[in-house]
Amino acid sequence: MQAEKIPATVITGFLGAGKTTLVRNLLATANGKRIALIINEFGDLGVDGDVLAGCGDETCSEDDIVELTNGCICCTVADDFVPTITKLMERKQRPDHIVIETSGLALPQPLVNAFNWPQIREQVTVDGVVTVVDAAAVSEGRFADDHDAVQAQRQADGSLDHESPLEELFEDQITCADMIILNKTDLVAEDRMETVEVAVRDATERRVKLIRAGAGNAPSADVLLGLGVGTEGDMAARKSHHEMHHEDGHEHDHDEFESFVAEGGEVSDIEAVKAALVAVIEKHDVLRLKGFLAVEGKGMRLVVQAVGRRIETYFDRDWGADEKRQSRLVVIGLHDMAQAVIRSEIEAVL
Repeated sequence: MQAEKIPATVITGFLGAGKTTLVRNLLATANGKRIALIINEFGDLGVDGDVLAGCGDETCSEDDIVELTNGCICCTVADDFVPTITKLMERKQRPDHIVIETSGLALPQPLVNAFNWPQIREQVTVDGVVTVVDAAAVSEGRFADDHDAVQAQRQADGSLDHESPLEELFEDQITCADMIILNKTDLVAEDRMETVEVAVRDATERRVKLIRAGAGNAPSADVLLGLGVGTEGDMAARKSHHEMHHEDGHEHDHDEFESFVAEGGEVSDIEAVKAALVAVIEKHDVLRLKGFLAVEGKGMRLVVQAVGRRIETYFDRDWGADEKRQSRLVVIGLHDMAQAVIRSEIEAVL
């Protein structure tokens, strides 16, 4: 065993906040540091792992990318995460740094607490937790509470369910952070950014450093790595709603969310497909949509990343000679979404 612990950075954030883009830039600016990347995908299609595996960066080869697709990492720590870390530590050439990208539906607290397990704590430490926030979404009021209005409603109606699972999850990810990246600031007017920062700071009692980022302005590895916090030793002040509910005897589950895959062939009109997907997202209140499209006449695969009305697309790599050219999209929503209807509407345009 090496005397010095290997640092690990946990990158968390809500659905569509931009975690994968942040990790891509981290790898591109690692300056030769050997990075092992653990990705916790939500859904049946390993989109994020496939995108990152296509980076072609020498600091993180495909052998250094481990994808956990068996569900939310906060619920599979013993079965998936601990064995994965153990295998990394058993390698002849151990990584210089471990980066863990959590699912947008994951609670970071159980994951960080896992670094206190005997199998891990002597060899690895949490360098820091980086939470990525979609500043444009917060600016639109999608994940920021109006506490006064909620309190007034509660007084008027004692049976009101005033806390949604999305709000709790947002707060939990903020509460666990050592650094918060306010992403997509290029989509927010400067006079709205102060409101965004206040909303994010109000989501936790802890004081955390905020960094703004946007198109062409992603933080580098020098900024994200080397925080040296040792977060696993400071979890008492970072309790999640789950932990507080559990203390009262409540069970934890992820029944609020579910996902499925929609498939199709090649598409001819990218803009028409994007417009159709926006219509489906709005009609059915889809939380997140991501995947790949096969485009007629194009030798490269088109990546699709959507949250709300915003859909980002880019060609990432050539289709492999042994790959089937088809379009596949993961749809993530609340547990009562009309899967059959949504799948039918999406596959009608693929």
